Amino acid sequence: MSEADNQMAKALETLQGRIGDSTPPTDWMEITQDRINDFADVTMDHQWIHIDVARANDGPFGQPIAHGHLTLSIMGHLPRTEPVPGVALDGQKLAINYGFDKVRFPSPVPVGALIRSISTLKRAEIKGGMIEVMNEVVVEVQGQEKPAVVAESLGRLVF
Repeated sequence: MSEADNQMAKALETLQGRIGDSTPPTDWMEITQDRINDFADVTMDHQWIHIDVARANDGPFGQPIAHGHLTLSIMGHLPRTEPVPGVALDGQKLAINYGFDKVRFPSPVPVGALIRSISTLKRAEIKGGMIEVMNEVVVEVQGQEKPAVVAESLGRLVF
């Protein structure tokens, strides 16, 4: 067995022992109208509920809201870079975003809202010569009962 294989086996054992562990909540991040407008320009999604402030103020949410995909896109920058906080994995070269098993947007993110995320390790297994981890990521909106995003995020760890 190679050194990389040994390191991957030890990492897998460590991660499987941490299934169910959650990160502490991240710091709050404000979702500004400028950020929403920039996202609209990049994605070419200029729906009025996001960028037309006057019309959105009279719309169903009473103000502009962030694109669901904006919140999904930045949630990866809210959690920590480790699959589980405080777990160092010897020999890990990099982690890559592998996608999502499931994504839901239970509530909108109004302009000016503060969001943060909590990530819970749900699964770790060998796939494709890497360790695949699945974390449930919940993006909370300060002052709202329902989360903005609940996603099963997949990452692959390369050794």
